[in-house]
Amino acid sequence: MAINTDNVRLVFGLKLKQLRLDKGMSLSELSQKSGLSISYINEIEKAKKYPKSDKIIALAAAMDVDYDTLVSLKLSKRLEPISDLLSSNVLTELPLELFGIDPANLLEILSDAPTKISAFVGTLIEIARNYNMSIEKFYFSALRTYQEMHDNYFEDIELEAEQFLLEQNVKPEQLLDETYLADILISRFNYKIESINEKANPEFSSVRSLTVTNPAGNRLLLNTQLSSVQRAFIYGREIGYLYLNLKNRLHTTALVEAESFEQLLNNFKASYFSSAIIIKRNLLVTAIGDFFAQTTWQPEKLISLIHHFNTTPESFCYRLSNILPRYFGINQIFFSRFNNFVGQNIFDMTKEMHISKKHYPHTVKDEHYCRRWVALTILNDLGEIITAKGQPGILCKAQKSTYIDTKDEYLVVSFAQPMSPTPNLNVSVSMGIYLDNQTREKLAFLNDPNLNAREVNQTCERCSLFECRERIAAPVILQKKHKNEELRKALKRMIN
Repeated sequence: MAINTDNVRLVFGLKLKQLRLDKGMSLSELSQKSGLSISYINEIEKAKKYPKSDKIIALAAAMDVDYDTLVSLKLSKRLEPISDLLSSNVLTELPLELFGIDPANLLEILSDAPTKISAFVGTLIEIARNYNMSIEKFYFSALRTYQEMHDNYFEDIELEAEQFLLEQNVKPEQLLDETYLADILISRFNYKIESINEKANPEFSSVRSLTVTNPAGNRLLLNTQLSSVQRAFIYGREIGYLYLNLKNRLHTTALVEAESFEQLLNNFKASYFSSAIIIKRNLLVTAIGDFFAQTTWQPEKLISLIHHFNTTPESFCYRLSNILPRYFGINQIFFSRFNNFVGQNIFDMTKEMHISKKHYPHTVKDEHYCRRWVALTILNDLGEIITAKGQPGILCKAQKSTYIDTKDEYLVVSFAQPMSPTPNLNVSVSMGIYLDNQTREKLAFLNDPNLNAREVNQTCERCSLFECRERIAAPVILQKKHKNEELRKALKRMIN
């Protein structure tokens, strides 16, 4: 088991405490038999100290076990889940400080109640196995949690981005395009920008960019199918890596390359930086304030803003998730992205983030998302345009979605467009805003009769709306829930 020094101390402390308790010995009794002080043994058990060889010999003799048993890194069956946790990369690579956790305190918690903690950790590991959660998925979940903890707003990166713009003498109203950002990479950071040779490297045909680091100068290779705004974002992200001095990095846009949480975190920081220099917060706040003040729903103005800021719908929505909580007090929001191939009734949620106490929508396994969601219907609309040989641009639609079970209401704004460079693959990105009384007052266009409103649910399997024309699966989970409720009522009647 490859574990670091802190974890070696923890394993020794856990074993010592478990052996002592199994033998029915108190700290005082072990102290008397070993000749070591109670405080010193307590510090060992709490993983604060690791004893020298002579003291390990004394402890082993006091508990009538051999030296090798005590120093072995193998834990008992009851503590195996903690052993699995320690031998994984989670504790060694996840920067716990980001989540307000002192690693020393975590070790102390583990040592204080090892059997109870072991059962809890074992449960989490079992859940992860049942849902096929790889370490990469765990890192993604941790990153989302980190973003949600901070309302997806990071003032330090905002200030770094503004400092960079000052150094480049960028005017307050000036917007950056791909030419400007490429020139900075070439002139300031000694980059060479080339195209990916798909014939020589067909495995990179679906990769948007590839960075090759070299002491003599870096090479940035781009997919030839990228649009101007996609190239601009990638240039901005490269600048972010360099300007923020993020050494441990991803080299492609294929996030499965990630080998550690730090790489994912640095990729997020560099991407945030890119969005911050392309979509300046002061300009976006003013533009969104004007849009919210409109008394009618005008989606073409949102599309115009996307083009104005030289960005994509996804980057635009993500940037909105940065500024809405901080500058508008709208902090019950979610962001989601769905992929769909033209002509297929299959929708994959490929990204989600909740800055909200409520969690709609959510990633589900083996269930069918509600086909009434605007995030899905807009993909069907885009597919019909493409099937009819139309030339689709960016589609934008909104929906006041009322969840049937909870009566929670969201304004969901969705954008859809083809996903370059993959043929026939479309993507929708959506921003959902929970409509409480405070938020309703800030959105003047909510009462526009042209704004579509529908009842929705989470999945077909959980939905009680039996007359739904869009339903594609039976409400099996709901039916099972009702059956269990009836069983509980019957049992209660019998007992009483």
